[in-house]
Amino acid sequence: MIGVIDYGVGNLFSLCSSLRCVGAEVQVSADPAVLEQADKLVLPGVGAFGDAAEKLRATGLDQLVIKQAKKGVPVLGICLGMQLLFEESLEYGRHKGLGLLAGRVVPMEGALPAELKIPHIGWNALQPVAESPLLRDVKPGDCVYFVHSYYADGCADSLVATAEYGIPITAMVQKGNVMGCQFHPEKSGPVGLAILRAFCEEEEKA
Repeated sequence: MIGVIDYGVGNLFSLCSSLRCVGAEVQVSADPAVLEQADKLVLPGVGAFGDAAEKLRATGLDQLVIKQAKKGVPVLGICLGMQLLFEESLEYGRHKGLGLLAGRVVPMEGALPAELKIPHIGWNALQPVAESPLLRDVKPGDCVYFVHSYYADGCADSLVATAEYGIPITAMVQKGNVMGCQFHPEKSGPVGLAILRAFCEEEEKA
C-alpha cells in the first residue's frame, strides 16, 4: 500500500488517480499510525517551503517521514515534497528541512539568464546523470512537467537527472530509499506514469 501524506499542502486528487492508474493501492492520511503501515510513502506539496515544513512539524509527520525513511521504507517527494527532503531552504528566509538528503533549496532568481521567466513552468527534457530504478523506463530527452521557482543545489551525491533551463536544474534525486522529483509525474503523461509505476514496484530496503 502507498501512503500519501496529507498535511494540507497540495491537490492530491490527480496524484492519487495516477498512482491508482499504475495499479497501486493508495491510502491518503494525516495519521502517523496509519502511514506507518504503508509499504511506501509519497510526500507531495505545493506552495512555500516554510509553511509546509511547519505543518509537517505541527502534525508530527516530519518525524514519521524521517523514522520510516531510516527504516528503509521507500519515500518519494514530489515538487515541494522533494525540496522538503533536503537540509534547508532559502525561500523567504532560512528554513530547516527533513535532512534526509544533503543540499539546500535556493532561488532561481539570480541564477538563470535574465530572459527566462520565473517560475519555471512547462515541459522540459530529462537528462539522466546517474542510475536509478525510477528511470528504468525513461529515455534521455523524455519530457516532464515543471512548476517551481526554487531548486535543489549542492546535492551531487543524490543527483539522478537534470533539466536544462538556462542552467542544469535538479530534476530527480535518489539516495537509497529516499527519492524525489522536482517535476509533477502525475501531470507528465506516460513518462510520469512510468516513473510512478517504477516507484510503486521498487522493493523496500532492509
